Amino acid sequence: MKNNHIIKVAQRGDGSFPWYLDTMEGGPEKLYYIGDISLLKEKAVAVVGARKCSEYGRQVALRIGRTLAENDIVTVSGMAEGIDSFAHIGALKEGGKTIAVLGSGINVCYPKSNINIYEKICDKGLILSEYPPETRPKPWFFPKRNRIISAISEAVTVVEASVDSGSLITAEIAAEQGKEIIAVPGNITSTYSLGCNKLISDGAIIMTVPEDILRTIGIAPKLRREAVMLLGDEEREILDILNKNGEISLEYLCNILKKEPSKVSGIISVLELKGFISYQLGKIFIAKF
Repeated sequence: MKNNHIIKVAQRGDGSFPWYLDTMEGGPEKLYYIGDISLLKEKAVAVVGARKCSEYGRQVALRIGRTLAENDIVTVSGMAEGIDSFAHIGALKEGGKTIAVLGSGINVCYPKSNINIYEKICDKGLILSEYPPETRPKPWFFPKRNRIISAISEAVTVVEASVDSGSLITAEIAAEQGKEIIAVPGNITSTYSLGCNKLISDGAIIMTVPEDILRTIGIAPKLRREAVMLLGDEEREILDILNKNGEISLEYLCNILKKEPSKVSGIISVLELKGFISYQLGKIFIAKF
């Protein structure tokens, strides 16, 4: 650990200790931390999943971390191998903010292979642990830390999980805490996706695109810069309206634009082909980006 990574402590009752942890039954008495503790006051979403994951899971986790960063949402995870790591990486690559909640002492990087991620989060995010410095990881520490991951997040997104995955424990805790549960659907023949598909069948919100996470917590997604650069002025104008208003009818859109339905329908058709919007019952258009 670098010498400039100063370990600090927040205790129940002091100004830096989050109120929702202070009032949580069975919550930590103190938190050891490195980095920017003010991130605990910002909107955050947890992204969790299997340590052993598929390439699909890795890419989805990266994209979620990136999308959250683009929309100024903090990515929370446990810095484990697999999905956790790629969620952190996605946020960091986009210059976003991320919090890692450890199942070890604050200055013990586990797994050791994640030392680069650990160092970057120390510098640009927040490392949290309820365990004193030098505490080695124990198997039962990880399920226990999941209650903190959930508590500091507005929603918990499970990317890939087997039926006995620890990520399902996090989802169960999140449900008990009244948090939204979001699950990424996967191939029904893949053991990596059995847990997520089960969550969806039990009522979890299904993630079709990362922007679904934002809408779940009441955030209108920002338009992706590189994608919008390829659009015409009229296309951009329609996407701006959709992101500000949400689901609207063709008639309402024509009234706002003061254009004929035939003209607007043509632009809508092009945007739909490009994958920016989708057509729903009642001629309602929903922006995907």
